[in-house]
Amino acid sequence: MRKTILGIAATAMLAPMVWAEDLVILQTNDTHSQLDQTDKGLGGIQRRKALIDSIRAEHPNVLLTDAGDAVQGTLFFTLYGGRAEMEAMNALGYDIAILGNHDFDNGVDSLARNISMSDAKWISTNYDFSERPDLDSVFEPYRIYDFDGKKVAVIGLNLDPKGMIAEGNYDGVRYLDVVKAANSTAWVLKHLMGADLVVALTHLGYTGMPNPSDTDIAAASEDIDIILGGHSHTTVTPGSGNEWVNNAVGKPVLVTQNGKSGAKVAEVLINLDSIGSALPVYRQHTIDSRLDGCEDPAIEAMLAPYRKGVDDLMGLKIGRTAKALDNNGPALLNFVADFCRDRGSQLLGSPVDLALMNKGSLRRSLPKGTITQGEIISMQPFANKVLVLEIKGKDLLDAFDVMATRGGDGVSSEVSARFDPATSRCTSVLINGKPVDSEKTYSVATIDYLAKGGDYMAPLTRGTVVATSDAIVYDDLISYIKSLRNKPVNPSDTPRMVPEP
Repeated sequence: MRKTILGIAATAMLAPMVWAEDLVILQTNDTHSQLDQTDKGLGGIQRRKALIDSIRAEHPNVLLTDAGDAVQGTLFFTLYGGRAEMEAMNALGYDIAILGNHDFDNGVDSLARNISMSDAKWISTNYDFSERPDLDSVFEPYRIYDFDGKKVAVIGLNLDPKGMIAEGNYDGVRYLDVVKAANSTAWVLKHLMGADLVVALTHLGYTGMPNPSDTDIAAASEDIDIILGGHSHTTVTPGSGNEWVNNAVGKPVLVTQNGKSGAKVAEVLINLDSIGSALPVYRQHTIDSRLDGCEDPAIEAMLAPYRKGVDDLMGLKIGRTAKALDNNGPALLNFVADFCRDRGSQLLGSPVDLALMNKGSLRRSLPKGTITQGEIISMQPFANKVLVLEIKGKDLLDAFDVMATRGGDGVSSEVSARFDPATSRCTSVLINGKPVDSEKTYSVATIDYLAKGGDYMAPLTRGTVVATSDAIVYDDLISYIKSLRNKPVNPSDTPRMVPEP
């Protein structure tokens, strides 16, 4: 690879050449600890390495990037806290990476330990780490590479932690306005430091987010050429037209994103001699069985110390289902919402009025038939707790409007709600067939993450917590399934929070 890292100072350049090789930028995002294949048979670190190795063998200039949330979502993270994921990224040879919101799930100290194990360079243009010297010494605001005499700058753009990351988990990290940071840094890189190309590695979401998204950044920019995004789990398909957004001066900016769980990898091909006159070429690779047969024994040796704990939990049978429950469908969401209601009623000592669960907490599907302890932990992997809060009806309605912005969330069987997709506001919320009374106080079972305003559920912070479980949600859920005494889990397939026709 003819690559020189110039870093922040950018004081050196290679000798001029009469030609330049193409540059390939590879991007993953939101792999969420998916070191093995998903429950749908996609992804897996061995397949990902086979693809990356084949592209490196063909091209001398390859930059391997990650756009955040490499952790959280499988037993590898639950049991080992990120060590396995960092070793996996090292084995694949990642060049540069940024944080996702789930990197903060176990707090800043855990995050710092994980980063210290990583061989990749970590950047953030709009997080101020000055109150955390252990992070401030590691993170750079940008990185400049020299590929065959062309200077390629990479900036890192992160979401506002407030409302997304649990309070207390990002102490010492200060958020800077992402649009201002992106534009000012890109301008300096292009006009003062001589960058030929500015790439933004982002964890903001593709579009329609509560805070500035990738499409917002692209539209407001003048000097960013490519955005490699994450966070919203969007698959930005090449050729769909969604991969191009005109910037503030009418120039098309390439925007990519690969869904989640390592099921796809983006490839951006840049003709170094044609920067500024030719657009990059965007491809997307599906990580499936076509990549089998090239397993690297070193990868398995690296994962071996972590596998026993994972395999033990995945083999521990605790119950069964009457049908397959997809994590993107209503049945599984109904099941966890009803479980939350029942657990909340136990905690309160009397029936709660309703339960709320966010669909973003569902990280895998459950198969038909036997279900294991490991599958339940992987399906609901976060260290949250069920609690009960008392809240006024008017504040509860505000919370339903927040859920409407996401296209609906999980509610227990007492609830029937409709919302207007155009306004993202609820038009009807019924509890046991009756409209919510703005002045009545309701008992609501939910999880502490939402009750503290996580997932932008700020209205719930106006309630009063009256009971909290001592156990993590997945432990309560495992106990709940065991209490069914092998009666199959068979929730309703009917959505309970739906858009108006």
